[in-house]
Amino acid sequence: MVISHLTSKSADNLTFFTANKQSPWYLVAFGMIGASLSGVTFISVPGEVGNTAFSYFQVVLGYLVGYFVIAAVLLPLYYRLNLISIYTYLEQRFGTRSYKTGAFFFLLSRIVGSAFRLFLVAGVLQIAIFDAFKWPFSITVAVTIALIWLYTFRGGIKTIVWTDTLQTLFMISAVVISIYLMKDGLDMSWTSLSEKVSNSGYSKIFVWDWQSGKNFFKQFVSGAFIAIVMTGLDQDMMQKNLTCRTLKDAQKNMFWFCIVLVIVNFLFLSMGALLYVYAEQMQITLPQKSDDLYPMLALQHFPAVAGVVFLLGIVAAAYSSADSALTALTTSFCVDFLGLGKEEKPISKKLRIRVHLGFSVILFAVILIFKAINDDSVITAVFTAAGYTYGPILGLFTFGLITKYSLKDKYVPIVCLLSPVLSYIININSEAWLNGYKFGFEILVVNGLLTFIGLFLLKEKNENYKAL
Repeated sequence: MVISHLTSKSADNLTFFTANKQSPWYLVAFGMIGASLSGVTFISVPGEVGNTAFSYFQVVLGYLVGYFVIAAVLLPLYYRLNLISIYTYLEQRFGTRSYKTGAFFFLLSRIVGSAFRLFLVAGVLQIAIFDAFKWPFSITVAVTIALIWLYTFRGGIKTIVWTDTLQTLFMISAVVISIYLMKDGLDMSWTSLSEKVSNSGYSKIFVWDWQSGKNFFKQFVSGAFIAIVMTGLDQDMMQKNLTCRTLKDAQKNMFWFCIVLVIVNFLFLSMGALLYVYAEQMQITLPQKSDDLYPMLALQHFPAVAGVVFLLGIVAAAYSSADSALTALTTSFCVDFLGLGKEEKPISKKLRIRVHLGFSVILFAVILIFKAINDDSVITAVFTAAGYTYGPILGLFTFGLITKYSLKDKYVPIVCLLSPVLSYIININSEAWLNGYKFGFEILVVNGLLTFIGLFLLKEKNENYKAL
């Protein structure tokens, strides 16, 4: 709230969307770590080490290629066109239907994704804190979202650049302190601790079995495309980059962001290995779900300070992804669907606040729907389905960037609806159809390719083509 007060001074309506393009690149770079590592990552990545060791790091290595493409190709495009919403590019390149389709898929995936992440974190907070006060789950969620709305409704993205920095600091501190407390509890030196993890079998990174979903090449290529789509083609993540003063600053931010992200992910994986080593040494029964390991140890077996640190870390992780998502949803809807920000339609502060409040209510409702479903497999399936919506965005931008064709714009929504459905059918039948082959994250690439093929069938010669 203090940061919000300080960053909202003399803020005009445009500050909410662009921070007046005055954000220091190093703050954006550090703060984006927290936004990219949600509460799901905070809990799931360490827990998953017990099932797949360090194989997730193969995806992280692929991120480096993706971030290079963002810095070299996408950021120059966005800065040259002076975009507020990155999906405006699709309107200039193809037409209104393509533009609205890309923006719609972003809104859908972000609403479901953000609600899913907040739902998981609110569940942890409910058990750890609010059950003791006999607060209903709905109040916990309402307070969580209300706090986000209160500190972002004036400063918007300008406030978030600074709060994300604070939240990232808390998140990384939680991991470092947890590792230190486990070292202390096991009474080991740093050298013997690293040797213990190295010899435990949890630190295996590379998988070469071609049929495995964790195969290195699948994971590496998937990581590159995940970075391009979920950072470079995502309004949430790109809106922060576009607040930097210049393109050079934004590229510098992207370079340092990917370096720090690799280090932080390795820290998460190392902590995950240590959690299992600690549980084995202390003869603690592992929970049925790997996601429950870190919360269980932090809240029930570590010293009290570790429980406090864990809760600070998970709250920071949840808020850093949710607050920027709420602002990005507001920005996309105002610019992409209401047409605000154009010369003939200046941005109305009153309307922007209503949209911001409306998306807060929508997130609240979706989280309560997840609670009412009360079925982990169904909720996870909904979250996974939301991930399929990034494929059409990938296909649209790729087609626009590497071809000179225009499109039969009115048919684009049909292609973009069919591609995720076909990708899902291919994914669930891949073992039977492809001689035991299992798709991992690379199903995103298949989804984007199907979209690209569909768009190619809709191509028209563009006599007046001019590279944007």
